Amino acid sequence: METAGSEPVNQPSRDEVGGKPRAAATATLKPERSSVVPPYWQRHERSSSKLSVNSVSDTTGKPRPILLEDHTDEGSEQCKALWAKHVTVDDYVIVSGTAPGLGAYVSWNCTVETLDGGPMKIMKRYSEFDTLRQQLCKTFPYADGAIPPLPPKSVISRFRPRFLERRKAGLSYFLNCILLNPEFAGSPVLKEFLFS
Repeated sequence: METAGSEPVNQPSRDEVGGKPRAAATATLKPERSSVVPPYWQRHERSSSKLSVNSVSDTTGKPRPILLEDHTDEGSEQCKALWAKHVTVDDYVIVSGTAPGLGAYVSWNCTVETLDGGPMKIMKRYSEFDTLRQQLCKTFPYADGAIPPLPPKSVISRFRPRFLERRKAGLSYFLNCILLNPEFAGSPVLKEFLFS
């Protein structure tokens, strides 16, 4: 007789052919203290919920198609906001301070290829990129995931060529994500960054 809180115990059963005892396949033993498996290691199978099915299907029960929008059309509202087609961070200049090692900084030379005119050249410091990102996050708090992080800072290797090359690639990626996003491209925050 089993108690309410007890675990089932392996009971020997008879093999049909040979009559030899074998362990029941469906019975389980209570695990020992050392063999406890964390819940995130166990296999997790997701059950289909009505909410998730309703969110991706229409009234016929078929999944809704993914809608693509063409923002290259001249009449598109999104196209009107876009004015840049490509941004590159070309190179950098290390500007030395008044005393050796004090006040030195890196200035980044950027080229913005516009849709209607020629290229636009700007020079910015890393701190200006950081200010731009902070202001974009304040202006567009719901779009925080669309604003990529800036490359990390380093006090020790901030003037080393290898570090600066990685930072250059990161800043180029950041600017492309911002300038080629129609929502950010027309914002006063970005215009202030580019034209100040």
